[in-house]
Amino acid sequence: MDCGALPQDLAGSELFGHVKGAFTGSIADKKGSFELAQGGTLFLDEVGNLSYENQVRLLRVLQEHTIKRIGGEKEIAVDARIIAATHENLEKAVEQGRFREDLFHRIHEFTITLLPLRKRPRTSRSSLNISAALLNTN
Repeated sequence: MDCGALPQDLAGSELFGHVKGAFTGSIADKKGSFELAQGGTLFLDEVGNLSYENQVRLLRVLQEHTIKRIGGEKEIAVDARIIAATHENLEKAVEQGRFREDLFHRIHEFTITLLPLRKRPRTSRSSLNISAALLNTN
């Protein structure tokens, strides 16, 4: 899920779901990404763009393994592995008060740092060859 591509008010609904009537236009209950990823893996891209409110909800999921849909009261157990990515320096965001320190420590179990493709010419060429081969098949 690309957290950076969603408006802040929609991100909560997409991640955690909502109940009918929770907000204008919510005409039915909707499962969020955590429920849909039950037993699997949820990839959160640009996690640094989450609002403070959604950071609190994400921290709660990581600590308690439960969610509450937007507008809901029922606790829903979830079991999903989280992989989080961002181009932003989250340590700096924590220092500036834009990202919760406790959430940072929860998602910062280990880091994989990748060079940009422009600095990996062999990888770029390989990726292009694979893409070209896939596009040329009918």
